[in-house]
Amino acid sequence: MLDEALSIGANTFQFFTRNPRGGKAKDIDENDIKTFLEKSKEVDFGTILAHAPYTLNCCSANPDTRRFALETFADDLKRMEYTPNMLYNFHPGSHVGQGEEVGVSLICDVLNQVLFEDMTTTVLLETMAGKGSEMGKTFEELKAIIDGVELSDKMGVCLDTCHVSDGGYDIVNDLDGVLEEFDRIIGIDRLKALHLNDSKNPLGAHKDRHEKIGEGYIGTEAFERIVNNKYLKDLPMFLETPNELDGYAK
Repeated sequence: MLDEALSIGANTFQFFTRNPRGGKAKDIDENDIKTFLEKSKEVDFGTILAHAPYTLNCCSANPDTRRFALETFADDLKRMEYTPNMLYNFHPGSHVGQGEEVGVSLICDVLNQVLFEDMTTTVLLETMAGKGSEMGKTFEELKAIIDGVELSDKMGVCLDTCHVSDGGYDIVNDLDGVLEEFDRIIGIDRLKALHLNDSKNPLGAHKDRHEKIGEGYIGTEAFERIVNNKYLKDLPMFLETPNELDGYAK
């Protein structure tokens, strides 16, 4: 993936730790990791982001689903130490009718079991669009989760532009106001990465349908402001738009 990223002028990439729908991860290839670490140092490659599988739901009402989340999370964080000081992003999950307070408690319970003192990875809560019983749809919910984590210094946030717009935060007309609210509630220093996605739906739709940059409701001009914002411009940014490689290069 490093070579593929370099081929289109990128200096970071996001990858799934395993099949996005879950399952066992591939065995670690230490030679591959050694090559990646050496080459990324040579070309001054940026911080990479690992994405947990979508099926990881730490606050499910089903104890088997929560156990899968716990085991997968713990395994992923051990594997992440082969590439030190990187980022691991996950969707907070869906409380499926149990309520936000129970959702926060269950998510924190998993995090307090899987995080460990000497880990170098920063774990990121992703901002969500708020469809159904999704957790993480507001900055307040993300803050409540962080506050319930014992090793909160290992925690950060990944801001998804499509998700926050669908969630009702007006990053098109009031980006500064949204970031000020984020800073007031969570702290801007917790913001560690961006998912750059346009949206197929208007502000506050709570749908989560990604669109190519400039072809959705957020639009090119808003993305120009986002990528040049003083708080955001130096953060690693990842495209999750419906493109092939040439589309990502564009």
